[in-house]
Amino acid sequence: MDKQPSGLQLWILGARPRTLPAAFVPVFVAFGQALSQEVETRKLWWCGFFALIVSVALQVGVNYANDYSDGIKGTDAKRVGPLRLVGSGLVPAKSVKTAAFIAFGVAAIFGLFIAVATSLLLIPLGVLCIAAGWLYTGGPKPYGYFGFGELFVFVFFGLVATCGSVYAITQTIDVKTVLASCIVGLLACALLVVNNLRDIPSDTNANKLTLAVRMGDAMTRKLYYAMFLYVTLLIVLIGTQDRTVLIALIGLITAYPGLKAIRAGALGRELIPVLGSTGKAQLAIGLLLAVGLAL
Repeated sequence: MDKQPSGLQLWILGARPRTLPAAFVPVFVAFGQALSQEVETRKLWWCGFFALIVSVALQVGVNYANDYSDGIKGTDAKRVGPLRLVGSGLVPAKSVKTAAFIAFGVAAIFGLFIAVATSLLLIPLGVLCIAAGWLYTGGPKPYGYFGFGELFVFVFFGLVATCGSVYAITQTIDVKTVLASCIVGLLACALLVVNNLRDIPSDTNANKLTLAVRMGDAMTRKLYYAMFLYVTLLIVLIGTQDRTVLIALIGLITAYPGLKAIRAGALGRELIPVLGSTGKAQLAIGLLLAVGLAL
């Protein structure tokens, strides 16, 4: 029998490290976009660093909140994916809930620093992000249970995270920023699509009506392919005005293993490596997009 993780290792696994590219990429892309503009160097670095802390803290907070809410509802009682703290019974639900609020608190503090130094308009936006993160699977009507998870990820880990970071650093948002944020959002959605595809059987039994459960296995696989198709088209679209951005197309090579596995009909535990390859593709494309924007 495999030895169960404990202590710090347990909390690191609970934070779901494979999902962290969804927090890094929007800030990297925003930093690249800001570098292409005339921004004070000192502000660029400290604001970008604080934005990264906010983004990571929000991602970890959402992960712990999701773990807590799914755990107390019994959704994670039978699953084939990575370990869940509450569902496994290894950590008390109250402790995981506290960890979620601590992470949200860190995001709020650093977000407040940015808002006070740049624009107070970022404060209500931050409050909305935290509320959306908690209500994803928490509260009386969790929208993640009704098929709106991908929409949440696209909006908050794509549009809001990227455009918000750019605005915090430069106080401007242009069409290129919005298009780049759509790429970031689609990449983050691809990660969630794989996760929900893997969990269709357990989510169906738990009456968690994710988009994957509603669409079914075959259509969810097509949706995964569509995400990368639109990412490609958006990169080319930005590239018509800024050719250096086309360097991001190289990153699509890293998406091939995941796309191949999805097409081959990978199921259950076979989809866990696809999560890893999707995260790598997300990071590679995002970093190259940031470089292209900066150049």
